[in-house]
Amino acid sequence: MAKELETLFIQYFYKEARPIDFYIKKMKGYTASQAALKMSQDDVIAEVKKSNLRGRGGAGFPTGMKWGFIPKVSEKPKYIVCNADESEPGTFKDRDIMRYIPHLLIDGMIVAGHAIGAQVGYIYIRGEYVREAVLLNEAIEEAYARGYLGKNIFGTGFHFDLTVHRGAGAYICGEETALLNSLEGKRGEPRVKPPFPAQAGAFGGPTIVNNVETLASIPYIINRGGEWFSKLGKLDKSGGTRLFCISGHVKKPGLYELPAGGVTLRQLIYDHAQGILRDRKLKAVIPGGSSAPVLAPDEIDVVLDIEPLMKIGSMLGSAGVLVVSEEYCVVKLLRRITKFYAHESCGQCTPCREGCQWMEDILERIEHGKGREQDISLLLDVANNINGRTLCALGDAAAGPVTSFVKKFRADFEVHIRGGKCPSA
Repeated sequence: MAKELETLFIQYFYKEARPIDFYIKKMKGYTASQAALKMSQDDVIAEVKKSNLRGRGGAGFPTGMKWGFIPKVSEKPKYIVCNADESEPGTFKDRDIMRYIPHLLIDGMIVAGHAIGAQVGYIYIRGEYVREAVLLNEAIEEAYARGYLGKNIFGTGFHFDLTVHRGAGAYICGEETALLNSLEGKRGEPRVKPPFPAQAGAFGGPTIVNNVETLASIPYIINRGGEWFSKLGKLDKSGGTRLFCISGHVKKPGLYELPAGGVTLRQLIYDHAQGILRDRKLKAVIPGGSSAPVLAPDEIDVVLDIEPLMKIGSMLGSAGVLVVSEEYCVVKLLRRITKFYAHESCGQCTPCREGCQWMEDILERIEHGKGREQDISLLLDVANNINGRTLCALGDAAAGPVTSFVKKFRADFEVHIRGGKCPSA
């Protein structure tokens, strides 16, 4: 009964999901797969390298280079895995790709599978994305029915099977090796590297893990060429467009597709999202999901791309931009962010397991008027002892915001401590 209700819910509320006929007729669907299967594996990878496509999940690693790490010959099967976990707070781009154009993702995965020699693909999707999982499964069924998945695709002799695997709502499973453990039915914990997934990934076989937005870019690269895609970007190292998620205290939150490296943070906030709610002053911006170090109002003329943000001590990450107005308490915001990371730590690494909870406790104390003068230094000391001392980046993701918030808004923390309460309470 629950499954029937779930299906009815999807059919009633999400009729906008595009079926395969729409994708084929309006978007030249699956022409990229057909074209790629006529190309050699090396030629496909070369075209992706030429495109300057960089991973859209957060790390920003060149996609073509990543594919090139897969060994040509392997005793074990190879796998292409789509990371659709999208658990980074402030990020909601992959959800819309799966919701509106799921066949674009499938098309990209077929190309990727051929490029690395994988005949099996998985889409690992976060458990909370119920409707997207249903829509993806429906799209996959349509593709199988047309002969676009399964045996002898397009009569080329290439076999490719695709499965949706639902996670159980763990942020840590957005990290690629924890995702692979979960996919195998193990506890979602990061693995020690090396070996890297390209050598020993899913079920011990060579594996590539790519983000949804990354794989959804592949059909355009094959159909229009890597050079065309690279020229969409405005900086040398970044090709294509990017999906920017902007939320928080802006007048027009939403999802904006803009040229990679072609817009500043100020332009995104004031030109596209139409400025701050109630015309208040800007207090802070988190430019790449909650794990990105915060920026102050005088830093928003930075170009929204990987290197420019790195130069000023932050990161583009998942391109999830969270905007904070002067009306909101930054101490409260940091406490909420830190609480999230303390809850989501897998507990495998002592600095992260103990340190994240310790930082949450300190911030809880400060926020509720029980802070001590030494708490600010203690907070920075704990963060410093987490940063760079864990198997995966979750520890860094928790420590980075703490360090940057205290550095740029120290006066707000001091007011909480000396006044014995939150001024905005």
